[in-house]
Amino acid sequence: MTVLCLIETDAGGGGSDASMRAAAVAAGLARSADEDLAAAWFGAADAVDQAELLRAGFRSGHAIGSGALSGYAPLAWARALAGLSAARPGGFEPVSAIVAAATDHGSEVLAHLGAITGAPLAANCVSAVRAGPGECRLVRQRWAGSLLEDAVLEAPVALLTVAADAVPPGAADAGLDGDVVVERYEPELADGDLLVQAVESAERRTGVSLATARVVVGGGRGVGGPEGFAALEELAGLLGAAVGVSRVVTSQGWRPHKQQVGQTGTKITPELYLACGISGAIQHMAGCQGAKTIVAINTDPGAPIVAKADYALIGDLHQVIPALIEALRARSRRDR
Repeated sequence: MTVLCLIETDAGGGGSDASMRAAAVAAGLARSADEDLAAAWFGAADAVDQAELLRAGFRSGHAIGSGALSGYAPLAWARALAGLSAARPGGFEPVSAIVAAATDHGSEVLAHLGAITGAPLAANCVSAVRAGPGECRLVRQRWAGSLLEDAVLEAPVALLTVAADAVPPGAADAGLDGDVVVERYEPELADGDLLVQAVESAERRTGVSLATARVVVGGGRGVGGPEGFAALEELAGLLGAAVGVSRVVTSQGWRPHKQQVGQTGTKITPELYLACGISGAIQHMAGCQGAKTIVAINTDPGAPIVAKADYALIGDLHQVIPALIEALRARSRRDR
């Protein structure tokens, strides 16, 4: 049997951080029953580096492509995975589970895949092992990650999404040598599978992705309005960071929803999250709890995020941020 893991690719090439974390869970599931581990991605055969795949424990991979498929098409992606898992070209073993990161794309594709195949889907898993034939023992996040649930999923083929913010990167490092056997797979798609396609603009793809950024500068109600984000944008540029916002900011129309951090926005896993003027409601904290270090800048010492932060600076962000920008610029001038 084989555990198949969907690898999403970054704009700059290679597997996304969230997908490689999901691969750690897929590898653990495969090892628990001595099953094979195979990767699948959409794009060219060299879109994911072989060394990266070997580090994650993959021995085989499938590069999925079609002349009609030029961008992200959730139903077409699901149809392709269904066809791949059924066909298993090259004599590979049958599929026992399909795993993807719980990103917007991964969650949507596996939901379509469940509807197509009738296979059950368990979302936001943090670990999975084979408990017996057709049984997976899971630990998964519930209630926005505030509690963990132990469960057993009974199915010939299990569909799992992985809460990547709770899985450390590189946990599946198997240190394999040799080559990954990569085969090209061209799915049979119907016109209806391609009704919905999304293509990211070149402008957007050149920026820092909020979901994968190693530094995020966040702004909330305390920023004061749309014009208040100019300083945060400048700071983010100096730090090579992405800009994130709280839900109230998007509700007010100050910034687009794609920048929202939280339960109904993007879950982030940066090395540093600098939260400026954000109170830290539970929905927001559900989106940033994967951050390694949280620094809060707030005038209210009683704000919930201050209690959750690793470091807190009690002060006016309109004074703190310009001072921080000037300090960074001064250091840059000294280093020249």
